[in-house]
Amino acid sequence: MVKMEVNLDDTPGEWLGYVMDKLFEAGANDVYYTPIYMKKNRPAVQLQLLCDANLLEAMKKILLEETTTFGVRYYPLSVFRMERESRQVETEWGTVRVKQGWYNGQLLKEAPEYEDCRSIAETNQIPLKAVYEAVWKQLN
Repeated sequence: MVKMEVNLDDTPGEWLGYVMDKLFEAGANDVYYTPIYMKKNRPAVQLQLLCDANLLEAMKKILLEETTTFGVRYYPLSVFRMERESRQVETEWGTVRVKQGWYNGQLLKEAPEYEDCRSIAETNQIPLKAVYEAVWKQLN
């Protein structure tokens, strides 16, 4: 993994969402903005992203073409990820995929897939939290 970052004090806010979408489309694992202050107390944002090392050039190209930055900082990053599995849970409205996180052979976390829950909520015109509650009930 590589962590990349740029400080942007003169990139219009309208561009930031566009840049984030382009970075995700190009394969970024995570993209986020943090408010910062730069020299002369100028308000700015720091754009940070995580990606696989083989995507470094593609990400650099997007940052240089789509923002006002003249340079990009990047450095290797070690990342630990739990083993992941997926299972399905049946609710009265349909099936929801559930991510499972395993560590040393022990199941530590389960989380419903947001997009599945959202789709069910919209299709059935019910609150999103009702779908989550139904999934959690099945998990417990």
